[in-house]
Formats: sequence, C-alpha cells, structure tokens
Amino acid sequence: MGPVLFDEQVAPFYESWFDTPAGQRADRLEKAALGRVLAALGPPGSALEVGCGSGHFARWLAGQGWRVVGLDHSAPMLAQARTHDALPLVQGDALALPYPEQAVDVVAMVTVLEFLPDPRAALAEAWRVARRGLLLGVLNRLSPVAWMRRLESLFRPNIYNTACFYGPWELARLVRATAGRPVNLSWTTTLWPRGLPLEGGPLPGGAFIALAARLNIES
Repeated sequence: MGPVLFDEQVAPFYESWFDTPAGQRADRLEKAALGRVLAALGPPGSALEVGCGSGHFARWLAGQGWRVVGLDHSAPMLAQARTHDALPLVQGDALALPYPEQAVDVVAMVTVLEFLPDPRAALAEAWRVARRGLLLGVLNRLSPVAWMRRLESLFRPNIYNTACFYGPWELARLVRATAGRPVNLSWTTTLWPRGLPLEGGPLPGGAFIALAARLNIES
C-alpha cells in the first residue's frame, strides 16, 4: 500500500483533527509560535499560503490582518477550504507557482515542506514570488513527537510515510541557500511532549519549528 496523500481519503477529516483535544493544543501552540516570528516580516500586507489545504492557517493569517490567497495542488483539500470561508483560493503547484516575481509580500508554508518531492525547488519558487520573505512551519525531526510519527507510519500507512522532517539548523541552512541573497532569520519551537513545562522558545527539541526569513534589503 502506498503513502496516504492529501486527497479525498484525507480531506474530509483533516480539519476535524483541530477539534480534538490534541489538535486544539497543537493548534494553540503552533499559532502562538508562528505569531512570535511573524512580526519579523513587518506589518500586515499581502500573503500567499502555499499548500493551504483546508485553509486553516490561511484563515489565521487573515485574522492577523494579512490579505491572504491560499494555493494547493489538491482539489479535495481546496473543496474543504471553500466550505469554511470566502478567502481567494487557487489550485496550483508549489514547484511552479502561477505568479510573477515579487507578487506578494510574504509566502507562507505551514507543514508543507515536509511532504513536497523537491523542497529546495519549492523554497526557490517561494523566494521568487516573495517581496519581503517567508513564513514557515515545519515538523522538527529532533523532537520525540517526530520519532513517534515515524514509528506510527511503520505500522499503519499515513501521511507521514514519506515525510521528510527537518531540524532547526538544517532548515535555516536550506532557507539561506535557496534565497540567494542575505536573509535575517527568526525562529522558535513549541509543542513539547506532554508533561514537560516547556512550550516555546528557540530550543532544538520542540516538535514544531516556526521560522520567519526576511530579505536583508540593506545588504
């Protein structure tokens, strides 16, 4: 059996996970982490969320004052997004974004990079389209949560079967390498294993990495 994709088998149930106790906790912590680094990208402007899925984080960005367009390759996921609100949605490929250079202020990719066949090319495309920088949310391979996800996928096929997780410094190197220009990075992690008192900060073991990369236009 092949890997589970973000298709009609997953789309109807994706958003409902955020209503579970675990999903609510993860959602709260992940949005808090993204909010902490989002300030590094300047005041609200235009944003493209690549891999928007059901539009969950696109709606959150819009709530922060950003003018958001959501893009996803999966028609079933976009169909789910359309049931929630009236944000502009586009079907497209993260490796060939249907936009000219510097079309938007910020490109966001939240739990997307891990599932793309060519993450380097996707980041290069994001940099091509962004005027200010990128907002990334990525599952951290150094976290026990990532180890558990990988172990689960060995016994039961799921969306993590083919996922490629990243550590904070590995992600930072990849972002810098694909930018092709000097960038300033801000990052934090969150969603520690249950029972530990730590829920955020620039520490290597949190399950979710929130990273903002802004072009250094003065260099």
